[in-house]
Amino acid sequence: MIHNNTVYLCGQVAKDKHSDITTQTITMLEEVDGLLVQAGSRRDNILSATIYLKDMGDYDAMNLVWDNWVPTGHAPARACVQAAIAEPEYLVEVSIVAAITPAG
Repeated sequence: MIHNNTVYLCGQVAKDKHSDITTQTITMLEEVDGLLVQAGSRRDNILSATIYLKDMGDYDAMNLVWDNWVPTGHAPARACVQAAIAEPEYLVEVSIVAAITPAG
C-alpha cells in the first residue's frame, strides 16, 4: 500500500516457514527489500518497524540479523513484541512504514 509518498508493508514473513529463526528473518527481510524497491523506496527510508516474534527467546538471533540489515545511521523507530502468528510455523513477521525515495 502506498499513500502520501509513504509505503506500508504489513504481514511480511519468511519464504520457508519451516526454517529456523535466522533463516526466516533473512528471507523475510529480503522480501521487504524487494517490496521497498518496487514501491520506489529502500531500507534507509524506513520510518518504523514492528516485529512480531512467536517466542521472545528468538529475540537475540532475530536482532543480530536485523542489526546487520539496517543501514548504519538509519535505524527506524522499532517495536518488537511476542505474538501468536496466524500460521504457527512462522517464527517472525514484520510490518514496515517507509518513505518513498525522492526522484533524482
